[in-house]
Amino acid sequence: MRRAVIVDVVRSPFGRARPGGALEGLHPVDLYAQVLRALVQRTGVDPATIEDVITGCVIQVAEQSGNIGRQAVLAAGFPEAVPAVTLDRKCGSAQQAFDFAAQGVVAGAYDVVVAGGVEMMSLVPMRANRMGKDNEGPAFHRRYPEGLVRQGVSAELIAARWGIGREAMDAFALESHRRAIAAEDRGATVRAIAPVEIATSEGLRSVERDEGPRRETSLEKLGALKPSFEDAGMAARFPEIRWSVTAGNASQVTDGASAVLIAEESVALRLGLKPRAAITHFALAGDDPVMMLTAIIPATRKLLRRADLSLDRIDSFEVNEAFASVVLAWFKDTGADPARVNPWGGAIALGHPVGASGGRLLANLLGTLEETRGRYGLQTMCESGGMANATLIERL
Repeated sequence: MRRAVIVDVVRSPFGRARPGGALEGLHPVDLYAQVLRALVQRTGVDPATIEDVITGCVIQVAEQSGNIGRQAVLAAGFPEAVPAVTLDRKCGSAQQAFDFAAQGVVAGAYDVVVAGGVEMMSLVPMRANRMGKDNEGPAFHRRYPEGLVRQGVSAELIAARWGIGREAMDAFALESHRRAIAAEDRGATVRAIAPVEIATSEGLRSVERDEGPRRETSLEKLGALKPSFEDAGMAARFPEIRWSVTAGNASQVTDGASAVLIAEESVALRLGLKPRAAITHFALAGDDPVMMLTAIIPATRKLLRRADLSLDRIDSFEVNEAFASVVLAWFKDTGADPARVNPWGGAIALGHPVGASGGRLLANLLGTLEETRGRYGLQTMCESGGMANATLIERL
């Protein structure tokens, strides 16, 4: 039986998507190319053996259009014979990329493949490629005559349905920052991060650390922030909303890239590569596209059924912190131990470059398993449109 293994996962530092952000001045092709080069250098793999580069990218317009995966492969100096494809499963794009890569290995389509993702949200802004209400199609609107809503409104609906208050969301956000800072301070995240160089008029500038974690934040500061999505029209449509989602208890808009080297186990060993984990099971789920962000719950259940594992067999979880309410609802539904979920912090602290975040979650999941000597890790990611990925890995 063929088995897909993770040889290594590398990501860039994550920079805030704002004027003066850490990665400002870098083209997304160059950002991803630097991460691809770092992956090859760290693993020692011959890039000529890479049979495909599967890339997640959500906002595929402007500088991120035209199959950015292929452009980055060429910019990285890989042989021209190495192909690439770019896909979009919203926030789960990079996770879908490495799921597809592992599935291709198991099926015999690949022996050595790279999967990753990139999003330069400071350069190509969120919603730049979003279909408007008038061009989603008449059949869609016959089914959803009132239309879908922004994700922040969905996060508010989740908070209302599961009875999650502002204080709980802010406390969760503060803990995300604390965990991310603690992991950084003890050097836990260093292995996965590849420094990025940016050309400036004064020479090369190197970025080596995530910009997102806020050492100075507090419950008082988080509590002073105003709700980000309050809207009179939405309030009339959804009177149950209490407007508690803020910039502080939601993921940060961020720039970043990630890449994973995946190979068939026997091939990896023959090439002198040392596998770190196996990717063993996959699941996808769809759910209410208005509530939008709840599919991680059925995806988690489906994955555990396929793997024939109970929740208590999972040593570490990564559940993307798109919004605090999403993870808190997942806690309430699954009964998972919060201490084992996002132990190195999540997207509220580290940021969420939507096309690349799956690789960051994988890096933290794998690093946590190695730090704690755990065996099984589960990663799940909510996605726009009411979808979710779930992936199970086993440390080797």
